[in-house]
Amino acid sequence: MKQVLKNFGRSVACASITSMAYASTALAAFGGNLPDLNGVPNSTDPRDTITKILNAVLNFLALIAVVVIVIAGIRLIVSQGEEEQKDKAKKTIFYAVIGLIIILFSKVIVSLITNYLAAQI
Repeated sequence: MKQVLKNFGRSVACASITSMAYASTALAAFGGNLPDLNGVPNSTDPRDTITKILNAVLNFLALIAVVVIVIAGIRLIVSQGEEEQKDKAKKTIFYAVIGLIIILFSKVIVSLITNYLAAQI
């Protein structure tokens, strides 16, 4: 079972790396600039770029945390009553939820700082 979970983790990692490679190729078609997705024109302001990068990183980390929760849930189901395996899976879920909460607070902090800096200038 451990081998199956390791292989699944490797598959998820390879899929995420491949999708990032395709995303960079797709962005190269736009000359390196992001297309206008929200009706807001692209800006060259470094603060906007940094904010977009931080939000993208935090969104990716949230996705990783959700995947970890799913994997831990599978481990919990497959543990077949072994107390040690159940405890490991429960701890993993608990720490992943804590991570999601931290990511949420990080997004709020980034938003507040961005809005505060925008109001100052």
